[in-house]
Amino acid sequence: MELDLEGRGFSPLERHFARFIAKLSGDARQEVALAAALVSRSTGEGNICLDLKAYARRPVSDVGDPCPSFDAWLDILRKNKAVGRPGDYQPLIMDEKGRLYLYRYWDYERKLSEFILEKAKNQGGTPWPGETRSRLQDRLNLLFPREAAAGPDWQKLAALISLRKPFTVISGSPGTGKTTTVTKIMALLLELAAPQRLSIALTAPTGKAAVRLQEAVKKTKALLPCTEAVREAIPERAVTLHRLLGNLPRSSDFRHHRENPLTFDVVIVDEASMVDLSLLAKLVDALPAKAKLILLGDKDQLTSVEAGAVLGDICGAASPDVFSGPCIAEVELLTGESWAGALLPGGSDLQSCLVQLKKNYRFGAASGLGQVSAAVNRGDGAAVLSLLKAEAFGDVRWQAPQGAGFLAALKSRVVEGCRPYLQALTRGEPGEIFALFEGFRILCALRQGPWGVGAINALAERLLAEAGLIAPRGRWYSGRPIMITKNDYRQRLFNGDVGIVMPDPAAGGELRVFFRDAAGEIRTFLPLRLPEHETVYAMTVHKSQGSEFDRVLLILPDRDVPLLTRELIYTGLTRARHDLEIWCPESILRAAVDRRITRASGLAEALWGGGERR
Repeated sequence: MELDLEGRGFSPLERHFARFIAKLSGDARQEVALAAALVSRSTGEGNICLDLKAYARRPVSDVGDPCPSFDAWLDILRKNKAVGRPGDYQPLIMDEKGRLYLYRYWDYERKLSEFILEKAKNQGGTPWPGETRSRLQDRLNLLFPREAAAGPDWQKLAALISLRKPFTVISGSPGTGKTTTVTKIMALLLELAAPQRLSIALTAPTGKAAVRLQEAVKKTKALLPCTEAVREAIPERAVTLHRLLGNLPRSSDFRHHRENPLTFDVVIVDEASMVDLSLLAKLVDALPAKAKLILLGDKDQLTSVEAGAVLGDICGAASPDVFSGPCIAEVELLTGESWAGALLPGGSDLQSCLVQLKKNYRFGAASGLGQVSAAVNRGDGAAVLSLLKAEAFGDVRWQAPQGAGFLAALKSRVVEGCRPYLQALTRGEPGEIFALFEGFRILCALRQGPWGVGAINALAERLLAEAGLIAPRGRWYSGRPIMITKNDYRQRLFNGDVGIVMPDPAAGGELRVFFRDAAGEIRTFLPLRLPEHETVYAMTVHKSQGSEFDRVLLILPDRDVPLLTRELIYTGLTRARHDLEIWCPESILRAAVDRRITRASGLAEALWGGGERR
């Protein structure tokens, strides 16, 4: 009997793929069509694969029978001509654990896991031939001076691991100094490579993240105790991963790949939690064999919008601070310090590639943002609410305004937050206006509905007009902030880029949209030339990744939805540098902190064991 796909809530694309698999294999049984439609849906929802066991004997929707039993389903799919085993070349791949993949995602996962495991095998030794340990010790002590009674210097450890290993992951929450650390790592690498030149690429998944990385590196390297030659050799320019790899128009492929690799000796990727499986697999495929890859990110942040939770899979199964014996011995030798109690022996090759930065230089013990963020990460909803209700901290607040109270409170926050940049429009330089605009942002969990960015942006616009700060007589008005939502490679405007509408003195005062690019330069565009975009007084938490604002207002809906997760709350909290306010009912916040993002994947097992050898 053929499956009634029309009545089970599947999209046209999912139904089309199911019919394609049925036609290709000559097998029209409902179990096959159901698996094909589900794997297409699962990938679209951000999973790398479909976990058949999770769906076995469960109904897909309110209409129709439950899915088959796990064993019966496996038996049928194993006999299907369109379903292969790992290593086969078929549209669908099913492993021994009952994970069903689209072939390309199985291939991405295989290539990435093989790359990481091969790079992790490198046990190091002397980081660079010909360099004495004493010189390296001197440089480490200069760049990472020992502080009395300060405890382990995790940044120094990250530098040593990055020197020692061709693959390193440096994870830490905002304020732990990831960018400072990697700038010092670049200085060390350049010094140790001399007199040979070292080519280093700085990259990030979005234009915003690239701009922030670039600004941070430029600021940090100016303060480093190094020679002027080394300082000048530290790159400042950061580009998006798509630009680094060489995006091709109307194609998901890139100019750089295994047959045409990149030419860099070191590639540093910031905001790695935002990088999806496909993009990271294509990056490692394009790396030269001897290149060093350093990933920076916060493993507790939201995962990528596309398929995969790659940074979480790489870090998630590792016990923190466990390293191999040879690695610990070398760290102690080079630092001249005992790491007993801080580092635990017995770690695998891969564990010895992972460093978690712990000391937070932004949020001290008296910081409410730091304490609330830590409680969110622990999944302790009771502690989160207790800290918020205690009102013991000046940098984090919570309330649940409703009705007229909500509108009055929103007007107060929006007017106070937007007034500085709007008043500067008539007298300030574009760079100053952008800096003032980044001082405040509303973040929402949803796009649609009364609590989504569409409704909140409309309210903000109305409230600012009532306050006389803007005059929205049409779609385009002075002060309107916009965000690009579709890439335009010809004009070099990309999804996530933020611009502000201002009068342009060079155009006789006519309105233009100003953007600040990755080099910090200001570019202007006629409004009608812009690709798809939206107003951005408020933005989703997902879109805020890679950004930081002085003050953040986080607005959650008044009812629970699956999108509300611990990672979303944590990401929203940590966008704030100095001040955060959360608006939502208690029950919603507690439910969100209790819920974690789960994405079906075989990457963690492939990296950490228990998975099938491929």
